[in-house]
Amino acid sequence: MTFARSPRRRLLGLASALAVGALLLSGCGAASTAAPADAEPKTGGDLVFLIDSLGATWIPNNSSISSYQGQIWGNVTDKLVYVDAEGNLSPWIAESWDENADKTQFTLHLKSGVTFSDGTPLDAAAVVANIDIWAKGRPDEGINRIGLFPSANYQGAQAVDATTVTVSFSAPTLSFIPTLAYHGSILLSPETLALPADQQADLTKDVGSGPFVVEKVTEGDSVVLKRRDDYDWGPQAVGHEGAAYLDTITYKQVAEPTLRTASVESGQAQVAYNASPQDLDALKQEGLTVETPRYLGFVNGYALNTSVAPFDDIKVRQAVQHGIDRDEILSTVYTSDWHAAESFFQSTVPEATDHTADFAYDPDEAASLLDEAGWVKGADGVRTRDGKKLSLTLYPNPYLQASQSVDELVDQQLTALGFEVNLETYDVPTYGQKVIGNATVPATEITRSFVDVGTVAGVLTSQKKGDEDWFRLGTSDATLNELSTRIATATDREARAKVADELQGYVLDQAYFVPLTQIVQRVYVQAPEVSGVTYNGLAYASYLNTWLNG
Repeated sequence: MTFARSPRRRLLGLASALAVGALLLSGCGAASTAAPADAEPKTGGDLVFLIDSLGATWIPNNSSISSYQGQIWGNVTDKLVYVDAEGNLSPWIAESWDENADKTQFTLHLKSGVTFSDGTPLDAAAVVANIDIWAKGRPDEGINRIGLFPSANYQGAQAVDATTVTVSFSAPTLSFIPTLAYHGSILLSPETLALPADQQADLTKDVGSGPFVVEKVTEGDSVVLKRRDDYDWGPQAVGHEGAAYLDTITYKQVAEPTLRTASVESGQAQVAYNASPQDLDALKQEGLTVETPRYLGFVNGYALNTSVAPFDDIKVRQAVQHGIDRDEILSTVYTSDWHAAESFFQSTVPEATDHTADFAYDPDEAASLLDEAGWVKGADGVRTRDGKKLSLTLYPNPYLQASQSVDELVDQQLTALGFEVNLETYDVPTYGQKVIGNATVPATEITRSFVDVGTVAGVLTSQKKGDEDWFRLGTSDATLNELSTRIATATDREARAKVADELQGYVLDQAYFVPLTQIVQRVYVQAPEVSGVTYNGLAYASYLNTWLNG
């Protein structure tokens, strides 16, 4: 079926044909109709995936958790465990696993015959090398540990034989097996892991065991993957046997979102990543497929820095919570694919509970809290206290397509309460340098995927070396420390769910976090000829089972 284009989209399509035709390394013809339900998959074809950024580094531990580089890593590497969109775990390279009664020792039973693309075996020794670097990293060399790996009580991993690994912790660690499905937990050859950081940063030297291998990297421009013909150990849950169908995948960097989507409209690419939410309904009407998978993890919101003014005052933090109209954000910026936050966990997380009342929009309550805190409105509408303005700088998150639009609305809403709000916008590399980890930034718009709720302690406090300490509390909040420890060391999942409810209530009552919306961070616009894409619980696209019917 052919859909009429609006004049604006006709112009975008023409611009795409002229601009992207010169940019893309490979192109395809006009989009064809979707495959019939009974169509047989066919081998061959080149898929072009347009992405906003290719990040700043390819060091695996540092880049695999990125919303951008994670796309590539997910197709050139495997994981020990698979997690689906509902959070269900199933075997992958680990065919099965056992755990002791107190959840301090786990035994992994590996699939035999798996090899890395250089022919070396993915055996127990290789798994031990990977688990060690996930848990510890090599920080002195600039190689991070994996942030949500349960490193705090990790004692070590041991190869019992070629296909058996035991992993030990000094305290109960229910989160260990689920974390093996996290997108940071990618399996790489021991030779890759032994490389110094500057060589690991060369993607062509990083060897995985996945269905695709790296064929070509053009720095700051594109990454080309090609099919690995001898691959035959995909996740059981995906139900695909043998090698991938596609010949190649080209990840091409195109910064402008309308140019990415117009290129899919004109048939010069098959996938556009991170389309603007405001464009999605029109794109659907044109016959394109729009996928908006939600991931397991935190909602999108602001982590407030309690160590700097004005957020060292709980009343100011609570005023921000109650001063933001989330319904206006949803109706203005997003589509029906987005949902209101009910806590600071996504509602898809099994342990998430509804705490909406703790941060409900109430501008009168917000104004009253600011009055109680001594902030008085001046003639210009800006509140002051002791001669200082109630000022706040927001930094739109470049990893989230609509972040700037959201922050502009929040600017208006908080300005009406008497805040002086400034916006500073950066690209991905600059944002990483100036905002992420900056102890002086008052509010960081942040979200994070995770597979298991037991791993969240590592981002909320700094009880252990390497913890992220989102709220800059250090170890000063004894209650948060205690709740975080209980959730990390629980031995019973039902009891842990009750702790998770307490934790959510406490963080929101203290207004350490300001929820905005449930996150759809990874938006995919696809041409109709793309069939068989699967999305895991982290909302990443896998192309193992994908084929082109055009």
